[in-house]
Amino acid sequence: MSKTSGYLRLMRPINCIMMGIAVIVGMVLANPDFSKFQFLNAVNGFLTGFMLTASSMAINDYYDREIDAVNEPNRPIPSGLIKPEDALVFAIILAVIGVIAASLINTLCLLTAVVSWIISVVYATSGKRTGLLGNFLVSTCVAIPFIYGSIVVVGTVKSNVLIFASMAFLSNTGREITKGIVDVQGDKMKNVKTLAVRYGEKTAAVIAVLFYLAAVSLTPLPWLLNLTSFWFIPLVCVTDVGLAVSSVMLLKDYSRENARKIKKIVLLWFLIGLLAFVIGALK
Repeated sequence: MSKTSGYLRLMRPINCIMMGIAVIVGMVLANPDFSKFQFLNAVNGFLTGFMLTASSMAINDYYDREIDAVNEPNRPIPSGLIKPEDALVFAIILAVIGVIAASLINTLCLLTAVVSWIISVVYATSGKRTGLLGNFLVSTCVAIPFIYGSIVVVGTVKSNVLIFASMAFLSNTGREITKGIVDVQGDKMKNVKTLAVRYGEKTAAVIAVLFYLAAVSLTPLPWLLNLTSFWFIPLVCVTDVGLAVSSVMLLKDYSRENARKIKKIVLLWFLIGLLAFVIGALK
């Protein structure tokens, strides 16, 4: 495997693309009038989300290299493909590109991007070991791109964007807690105080489900507040049912293998929910 592929794996391109798209989605949710779509700002917004996410992923791998040696030994750093110091330099370069892209939009976007990146660094350096607080930090970074997209377009956060960002925060927190079940052995070794480490896999599964269901409870709001069209309903129902079924599956079997599967499935429900909000905004 080449170093180039190693750097790509450090970035986790799929995650980066998703965060870039999240910014675009935030823009569309805030102003679905494509005749007024700001193409250059959209490009810079996408670059901001993509590059800062890539930077945070590389930084996370740098600080997690010992844990990954147990949980994910094939990752670029523990496998020896990328040197730790090279990964850190790479992360800084990516962050600089992302911040420059944000500065080309407006000052508020620049401040939002910098705050988001700082939160991701705090998580990687110390927040992860705090357990639930660390989960909240990650979920904040997942929710911010949608808020950022709204700021790009209208300079503030629209109501439908805020609701979706809240759903993203809650569902991702559930997913992060589920991930803690998957990584429990390596986390115990490094004294990472996830809920699964502190209270056991069963309790962690219950709390994860509570967050999933909290996200589901917000889904009627856009329709009740007349923020979306009718076409929001069918897709968001798929998301709600999917999260509910995944919750039942996790409660029945909170083993490491099943938690890993649920963690992946929940991402699909999140994407369908995102699509529901986009289609619903095009009323």
